[in-house]
Amino acid sequence: MPADLRLVLPFILAGALLYSTVGHGGATVYLAILTLAGFSIGPLVTTVLVLNVLAAGVSFVMFHQAGHLRWRLLLPCVVTSVPMAYVGGLVAFSGRTQSLILGAALLAAAARLLFLPRPPDLGVPREGWPFFVLAPVLGAVLGFLAGATGIGGGIFLSPLLLVFGWADVREAGSVASAFIVLNSVAGLAAKLPNAPLDTAVLAPLAVVVGVGALAGSFLGARRLPLRALQVLLGLVLLLAGLKSLL
Repeated sequence: MPADLRLVLPFILAGALLYSTVGHGGATVYLAILTLAGFSIGPLVTTVLVLNVLAAGVSFVMFHQAGHLRWRLLLPCVVTSVPMAYVGGLVAFSGRTQSLILGAALLAAAARLLFLPRPPDLGVPREGWPFFVLAPVLGAVLGFLAGATGIGGGIFLSPLLLVFGWADVREAGSVASAFIVLNSVAGLAAKLPNAPLDTAVLAPLAVVVGVGALAGSFLGARRLPLRALQVLLGLVLLLAGLKSLL
């Protein structure tokens, strides 16, 4: 294991724990930590996607076992997001463009969660033709962004599910975790030919991410109150947005 990697493992562990409390994989925080530690992100983009699949997969199992998954909400979103995540994975945004897209979206979502605990009622029921038109459109857009930016897209999806009133925080976390896994796998398939996995880096990171995700998703699915989860998600989005912009 590279010596520099040992220094970042505690921070990766903390990031996985925090993100998994709300069903997220943590790709944004892993990218932030590795960048600040001086690692070149280009060769590690597939490693980060694997970590995303691992953490979100653990969260998915925990939230599903606790009874929070809503298949009827998930399926209309992923039917378009997965192919578009693959397409997005073939597109290379410039670093600055990617940062601006991520930062603006994340800060808007963070402000909603931190300062508007009760989301506005947009009058979009979770049934009928408006839902079955809007959900696939959102899935396609978020899937493309997920593939192009190298993250799973759940960090975009969770706030939207809350704003539309389609899910509570735990349901949003459960749907987001499955959304992240599927989109990350699609993005990984697109990027692997140009960025093969570095197993010397992946193995220790996977261990600490797995431990953090187990602890965080257990707390998120069964222990923490809903408002605490909202605040945690808002803080996660705020930190990720500031990091992207700065």
